[in-house]
Amino acid sequence: MKVLLLGIGNVLYADEGIGVHFVNYIAENYKFSHESDQLDITDGGTLAQGLIPIICQYDYLIVVDTVNAHDVEPGQVYFFDFDKAPAEIDWQGSAHEVEMLQTLNMMDMVGDRPKTYILGVTPTVLEPMTLGLTPMVEAAVPLMEKTLLAHLNQLDFSCDRINEIDINTLIPESYKRGVNYNEEY
Repeated sequence: MKVLLLGIGNVLYADEGIGVHFVNYIAENYKFSHESDQLDITDGGTLAQGLIPIICQYDYLIVVDTVNAHDVEPGQVYFFDFDKAPAEIDWQGSAHEVEMLQTLNMMDMVGDRPKTYILGVTPTVLEPMTLGLTPMVEAAVPLMEKTLLAHLNQLDFSCDRINEIDINTLIPESYKRGVNYNEEY
């Protein structure tokens, strides 16, 4: 089985970048292994439909993103099967969230969507040009981490902690990940 851990979000909008920051945090801190299955970790940014050729290559998808929910406090962590979303989840959040929902629904219509789970946290601040996370969303990271690791353990992935890098250490550089520093300008 091929499993994709996909971080979605816009790192320039504070808490909306949690999906990207979180998968970078997991990739920096853990090494996963499995007897026969494969786990890939990808920063999907705000690509949504542009990710279809990548997503359809997998059997299992875990999307990490913000989720909006009615009558809950910021920093609330959700983990659910995409096909059984809790009633309070509101998919009408940010533009990238709506596009990701549409992408998953389009893939479902043509039979290309893998089994999908959502690991999300309700955001506090979605302000343009604000790098970093609010304290309430940052406080949700340990629960998100524990939830993800427990789920991957249920899928029989072994997990070794290889670093102790704090998520805030990664945030100032996360938007530069695609830059080739060897290029001359």
